[in-house]
Amino acid sequence: MVSKNTICLWYDGTALEAAQFYAETFPDSAVRAVHRAPGDYPAGKEGDVLTVEFTVIGIPCLGLNGGAAFRHSEAFSFQVATEDQSETDRLWNAIVGNGGQESACGWCKDKWGLSWQITPRVLTAAIADPDRAAARRAFEAMMQMRKIDIAAIEAARRG
Repeated sequence: MVSKNTICLWYDGTALEAAQFYAETFPDSAVRAVHRAPGDYPAGKEGDVLTVEFTVIGIPCLGLNGGAAFRHSEAFSFQVATEDQSETDRLWNAIVGNGGQESACGWCKDKWGLSWQITPRVLTAAIADPDRAAARRAFEAMMQMRKIDIAAIEAARRG
């Protein structure tokens, strides 16, 4: 059963593939159900995968195979808080290494065009540091990065 509030993500026939990747990559993620079209529709035929119910790090999602009319953009992203460099590297490398692409400041896109922010908790704390000079140094260091380097953020914060 679909949750009362579910994120619906539009795919061009690849919702199941994407959901399976997310389930394999992120903790507390799973494919919950696959629903096939009961009849032909503009983006597919009867029996094709129409929707996929899945969770990403506990967030309920519905993948809709709606066709090529709409694309993902950076206006929506998943922000994943990581605990250390190992987790940051693992998630970043899984997304980018599976046909995705790097962007700036901890952002990357998966091969389906969905944006992800792989954000170490150290970075969030550094930018919120009450010592505004330390926060600025950490922020300026982040602005030069693609994947976040925790040691570099910590060094910048210390000055």
